[in-house]
This record gives sequence, C-alpha cells and structure tokens, in this order.
Amino acid sequence: MISSRLLMIMLMGSSLLLGACAGNRPVPDSPEVRVKKVESHYRLGLDALEKNNLPKAFDELLIAEQLGPGHAEVLDALGYAWRVRGDLEKSSSYYKHALAIEPAARTWNNYGALLLTMKKPVEAETAFRKALEDPRYPHPDFAYINLGDALLMQNRFDDAIAAYRQARLLNPLQDVSLMKEAQAYREHNRPEFARAMYETILRNSPANRQALEGLLAMQQDEGEAKNQLQKFIKITQEPLDRAWAEEALKAMQR
Repeated sequence: MISSRLLMIMLMGSSLLLGACAGNRPVPDSPEVRVKKVESHYRLGLDALEKNNLPKAFDELLIAEQLGPGHAEVLDALGYAWRVRGDLEKSSSYYKHALAIEPAARTWNNYGALLLTMKKPVEAETAFRKALEDPRYPHPDFAYINLGDALLMQNRFDDAIAAYRQARLLNPLQDVSLMKEAQAYREHNRPEFARAMYETILRNSPANRQALEGLLAMQQDEGEAKNQLQKFIKITQEPLDRAWAEEALKAMQR
C-alpha cells in the first residue's frame, strides 16, 4: 500500500505538473493584437504582389484571411491575386465576398476590371459606375478609363471617348486615357484623329514607346518613320525600348 506521506508527495507533484501545463498553454491574442497581425500579413502580401512574387503574396494573404476572415481589404487583394493566377471564377468569388462585407469603390473598380477580362462589359459598366458613386475614391481617373473600355466594348464610341476625356480632366498627368482614345480612333477608322493623339502624346512624353508604335503603324512616309526612330533611340532610357527601336530601324534599312 502507498503510505500517506508518499501519496501526499505524488498529489503535490501532480498539482505542480498540472499547474506547469496550464502555465504553458498559449494565451489567445487580444482583438487589438489580432488586427495588427492581419494588417502586417496583408501589407506583406501587397508588397509581394507589387514585386510579382505570387507564391509569397498568397502565403501572406491567406494567413491574413485565416486570422481575420471578415476583412474586405484582404479579400479584395486575394481577388486580384487569383485574377493574376488565372482563376477568374475564384477571383470573382473573392470580390463578391469583399463587396458583401464592404462595398468599397476600389473593390467595385477591381471587380469591374475582372468582368472586362471575362468579356462582360455591361456588368463591368455597372461596377465602374458604382465605384464612381463614391466621391472619396482617390483614383476616379482609373475608373473612368475602365468605364471607357467597357463602353467601347459595347460599341458606344462617343460615350467611351467622353469617359476617357473625363479621366484626363481628373488627372492631366497620365497618358493612359490619351492612348486609349487614340486606339479607339484607330479601331473606328478615324486615322487623322488617332495620328493627332499619338503626336500629342509624343510631344509631352517623347520616350513613350506605345505612342510611337501606334504612330509608326499609321506612318506612310518611311523617311519620317526613320527620323522618329532615331530620335527615340537618343531619348529613351530603357534598354529594351532602345533595342526595339534599333531593330525596327534595321528592318527599314534592309
């Protein structure tokens, strides 16, 4: 039989062991700490997306989603990540989930861009107009450019041009809306307008390769085309763009 003294020692040891186990048990994060962790992983995920490191982006964003399932910003970022990954349906589901939690202008714009990729311009138009309903949205020029694309895809040429011009009014420093307008003129057989747009862009941004490519595609004077390429080679700071121009010039001289 176990003596009373030994039994007491065993019971005391068990109590100490249980106390030690209880003391080692992890303490749940406070709501404030959890929010900070979600924010940290979310920011790391965005940084990875910007650097085109998709595996790292998913790793961080999925951790953020697990820690904070109801954060619309995280869901929005995952919607974009899945779009880049090529799973448009999964991207759509994340955007819809984010919009159900917080119908933010940025998510409406991102969702609309996805719908354009999915060749759903009418639904995309609705999404872009939803984004533009919020006067606090810091990038309305993006939404207007996207809206122009959605309208052009519906063959609403005049409305599309108006949207591109509104984007230009909101942000005169960007050339994207001018490029979109020039492309629209080309596609709708208005070459003189397109040429004028490309020339305007190149006056303001002489190293804009896209504008030069568009202009050269319409240029019938080979001598002038060579002059434009030679000028571009001297101006551009991008090695790949310079190599493109040099190859295009060589092709003309053969």
